[in-house]
Amino acid sequence: MRGVYSLVIILLLALVMVSSEAAKPKKEKTEKGKGAKGGSTECMDWQYGKCVPSNGDCGVGIREATCSGQVKKLKCKVPCNWKKDIGPDCKYKFGNWGECDTATGTMNRSGTLKKALYNAECQTTVKVSKPCAPKIKSKTKAKGKRGKGREN
Repeated sequence: MRGVYSLVIILLLALVMVSSEAAKPKKEKTEKGKGAKGGSTECMDWQYGKCVPSNGDCGVGIREATCSGQVKKLKCKVPCNWKKDIGPDCKYKFGNWGECDTATGTMNRSGTLKKALYNAECQTTVKVSKPCAPKIKSKTKAKGKRGKGREN
């Protein structure tokens, strides 16, 4: 019987600890959070700069966020394909690629703005193009003496 009381007391203590953790204000959790992106409670009007790649014109880089004299640096990434022309902060919903224009050798498609991140100024519609895919030639497997033993 004494073992049952001990088990009940342990369960009650565990329940009290779990409920007290859940009752903590969210402010405590965000203070040790991710900085400007995590949503600091001190400043509500963060201004974000453009993502500047560390090397070249695409890849991993840094974005500065400022608010009331505070400056924070955030990691970011600029795509290294045709999307880098639109920018990493403008998200679009694109249609299918059109037919290949033989005069220019490109295919086109358009997209409508879905979401603007980090207070970015984005165009409502964009048109992008890419080179037409070359015709794929069928490859025949070369028949050789591969895998066969040596003849004496």
